[in-house]
Amino acid sequence: MVARMKDVAKRAGVSLTTVSHVLNRTHVRSISSGTRQRVLEAAKKLHYQPNVHARRLALSRNNTVGLIISEISNPFFADVIQSFEKSAAERGMDLLLFNTEYEPARIEAGVRRMVMEKVRGVAVMTSMFDEAYAQELTRNRAHVILLNEGPAHPRIRRIQLNFSPGVAQAVEHLLELGHRTFGIITGPLRSNSAVRIRDIFIQALAKKGFRCFQPVESYYKVDAGASAVRSILAHPPIPTAILCANDLIALGAISALQEAGLRVPEDVSVVGSDDVLFARLARPPLTTVAVPREDLGRVAFEVLENMQRSARRTPHNFTIETHLVIRKSTAPPPTQGT
Repeated sequence: MVARMKDVAKRAGVSLTTVSHVLNRTHVRSISSGTRQRVLEAAKKLHYQPNVHARRLALSRNNTVGLIISEISNPFFADVIQSFEKSAAERGMDLLLFNTEYEPARIEAGVRRMVMEKVRGVAVMTSMFDEAYAQELTRNRAHVILLNEGPAHPRIRRIQLNFSPGVAQAVEHLLELGHRTFGIITGPLRSNSAVRIRDIFIQALAKKGFRCFQPVESYYKVDAGASAVRSILAHPPIPTAILCANDLIALGAISALQEAGLRVPEDVSVVGSDDVLFARLARPPLTTVAVPREDLGRVAFEVLENMQRSARRTPHNFTIETHLVIRKSTAPPPTQGT
C-alpha cells in the first residue's frame, strides 16, 4: 500500500500541515528540530514518496531549476553539470538540463521549455545567450544566472570567469622559458567569450612587449584544433609557443604538430585552457589555464537559491578566478632568444 501524507502525520503524531511544511521545506524555522526529525523518520519508515505532479499543481511553480549549456560533449560542462546537480539534489530540487549546441533555434527552444516547465530559476552557462531570452525568463517569474558581464536586474545575476590571472601566468611562464614568438588559436568568434579570451591573450602579450601571429579561429573541438595548426604550419614562420582557447583545441594542436614531425614541447610548446581530465592524460600532459568548474556549478546554484530567498540582498556580480597549471607540454624553445 502506498503511504500517504496523512499516514506520515499519524505515525509522527503531528498535524498534516506540519508534515507538509517539513517535507516541502516551507516554514521550517517555525518547526522544532525534534518535530522535524520525527516527521522525516516516519516518512522513511513508511517509504513515503511525494506526489510530484500534485505538488506542482498545488504550488503552481515546481521545485525544478534549469541549466542551459552550450555543448554536452565538451568535458568542460561535465563537471559544471555534476556540481550544479549535486547542489540542487542536496536542497531537494530537480534539474532540467538543456543543451544548445551553439544553435540559436535550440537556445530559443530551451527557453520555451524552461518557461513551460515553470522552473524556479535558470543558470545559463554559455555566453551565446541573447539578453532578450533572459528577459523572457524573468517575465515568467524565473530568476536567471548569466555567464557574462552586464547591467543589474532584479531577477538577473551574473558570473564572470576571470581569465586574466591565468593567462598572465601562462605568458609569464612562456617568456621565462625563452619563447618570443607566439600563436593563438581562438574559439568561434561569434561567441562573446571566445572574443574576450582572444583579447586577453593579445593584451597579456602586449603588456610584455610582444605580439602574436595572426590568431586562427577554431571550434572547441579536437579536430578543429588540429585543422587550425595545419593552417599555422602552412604559413611559416612557425611560432615556438601556441596558446589555445580550450583544452580540446590544444589536444588537437598537439596531435597535428606530432603528425607533422614536430615534437611537443621540444619544438613547439602548447598551452590549453580549462584543465579538463583529458589534459592530465594527454601525451605530453597539458599545461593549461585551469577553470574551477566545480566552483562554477556550485556558485551558480547557490546564487539562484539566494535570489529566491532574498534577491535584494544577493550581490549582482560574482567572479571565478583562473590559474595556470604547469605540466609537460611547455619547455624552452629549440633556440633561446629567437
